Amino acid sequence: MKVLTVATRDGALAITQTEIVISALKKTYPDLKIEIKKVTTKGDRDRRTTLWNLKDAGFFTSLLEDALLSGETDCAVHSFKDLPTRQRDGLTIAAVCDRQFAEDCLIAAQPVDSIDQLCSSAKIGTSSLRRAAQLRRLRADLKPTPIRGNVTTRIKKLDQGRFDAIILARAGIERLGLSEKISLIFDPAEFIPAPAQGALAVQTRSDDVETNKLIAAIDDKQARTITFAERQVLVTLQCGCHAPVGAFAEIAGDNIQICAFISDLEGENFIRREVTDPATEANQMADKLARELLEVGGEKILQNI
Repeated sequence: MKVLTVATRDGALAITQTEIVISALKKTYPDLKIEIKKVTTKGDRDRRTTLWNLKDAGFFTSLLEDALLSGETDCAVHSFKDLPTRQRDGLTIAAVCDRQFAEDCLIAAQPVDSIDQLCSSAKIGTSSLRRAAQLRRLRADLKPTPIRGNVTTRIKKLDQGRFDAIILARAGIERLGLSEKISLIFDPAEFIPAPAQGALAVQTRSDDVETNKLIAAIDDKQARTITFAERQVLVTLQCGCHAPVGAFAEIAGDNIQICAFISDLEGENFIRREVTDPATEANQMADKLARELLEVGGEKILQNI
């Protein structure tokens, strides 16, 4: 059996996520030899530019894709939410897996178990316009403030007193074994996460039949349905992954429920819609929901951002 070379960002969380994928593959293919190739991305080198000011798509993913397309690696492991919705020619998502924690969570400097308990005008570290808009909607006095760095760096900045709290994806905290740091977990139907947040995507070359067959063994069909529906909202809105837009889907029985929002930067013009229909129509539902968001004011919001 071939040696599988896996590209990953060179960071603790990215490597942990890659090891999750490798462990899943090893359960099916115990004798499979796997090597990791670490890639330092543009996003890892540039720790100063706020994420919403980035002009290039694929800030955290394009160099991994370059390694894949050049044949240096056989597959690449991504946080699915980081991948641009427009996939590069010659690449495909061979597996979506480990969608366990879609929620955002708050880590506070002082013990709290609700947003209401934060001090007046609390400074909240976040690199997301989506999170900032929802924070301002919950409490207009809160001060979302740009923060960069990996998970441990952001927690260190909190411990140094530079913020009253920070918001991060729960999945990263859980995967790094830092769940005891979490002050509160947001309800994802109320504080809506980024499309595909928490899921891992294993990307391959479309024409690599052997690798695609290997990776397909760990594909979670339900996670694929959910995350592709969430990402369809971004595709239809054509707004990019840094806009104040969120989407969250859940499957119950034969149905899927999708909720999504778009907002201005202040969280004042906040438009939320949800829909429930058969899961077999997930992408069509997501497209329809996004078009409704555009029609009832979302298009104007995007023009003004």
